[in-house]
Amino acid sequence: MPIDLRSDTITRPTPAMREAMAAAEVGDDVFGDDPTVAKLEARVAELLGKEAAMFTPSGTMANQLALRVHTEPGDEVVLDANAHIYYYEAGAPAALAGVTCRCLPGLRGIFTAAELEAALRPADQHFPPTKLVCLENTHNRGGGRIWPQELVREIGILTRERGIQLHLDGARLWNAAVASGISERELAAEFDSVAVCFSKGLGAPVGSALCGSRQFIQRARRFRKMFGGGMRQAGIIAAGALHALEHHRQRLAVDHVNARTLADGLSVLPGIELDPASVETNIVIARVTKVPAERLARELDQAGLRVLATGPDTIRAVTSLAVTSEEIPRVIGVFQDALNKSSAS
Repeated sequence: MPIDLRSDTITRPTPAMREAMAAAEVGDDVFGDDPTVAKLEARVAELLGKEAAMFTPSGTMANQLALRVHTEPGDEVVLDANAHIYYYEAGAPAALAGVTCRCLPGLRGIFTAAELEAALRPADQHFPPTKLVCLENTHNRGGGRIWPQELVREIGILTRERGIQLHLDGARLWNAAVASGISERELAAEFDSVAVCFSKGLGAPVGSALCGSRQFIQRARRFRKMFGGGMRQAGIIAAGALHALEHHRQRLAVDHVNARTLADGLSVLPGIELDPASVETNIVIARVTKVPAERLARELDQAGLRVLATGPDTIRAVTSLAVTSEEIPRVIGVFQDALNKSSAS
């Protein structure tokens, strides 16, 4: 059985989660009749300190619904150039919300309030009005980096002063909370809307949630239906998400320890450049110096280890519920063997 570090999305339901899903009470969620979905939505809203929440099939849909609710076609959204919303969501901001994206060159996904303020356009008919700023915590392409809370507060003050909405792509907010010791509620406090995911580190098979005010969620439900995200007896999958939420959040600390152990081991290998201190949660991004990253990924795959080449010279490995602490030394050994083989060829 290969060790799969491509993403934390590869996790599979535990036996206890499958039992919860099989026993789930269900109804037609489009009519608002699914009690398990309602329970999940209430719990997520409570955890994040928001008035309401809505279950969605995916994190991409949750993010894109937020853009559609907060903006009108022709508006501008400001975000980091490597943000998932911009980089990995198939051009959806333009296709679904009709907005333009103003991308900031953040440092591993992080930018300051001063940098944001400098990018905001003056009120002028020649420019698209800036209606929304999006942050991502933890930041995927930033290597699982956690947003410093003081920077988030400063950006929140600025956006409120300017009358701009603030959205959080919190797909891995659970990781940020466990690693920082700051509650999800506090991490979400500055934001008008928050998207969170259940199918990554928490290990549910499917699902995300979008949170905000009651008025915001009421409007989002219409667009969810428009986007094809209205689900019927969705309690079966909501039960998996609810189980994950209640039983798998604190174990994320294990993934963080495994990622740091992996980073420590990889950092001393010839042909790898990696600062272990940059690993804050469960994502390890290493620079490969002696062989193209795609080639190394193929050789690792042939040896029973799956990782992703995220650039010509970068490899990403993500720890999760699917990877045990005992497997990390084996991962380091497979890397070492593949690098030695590449150097000799």
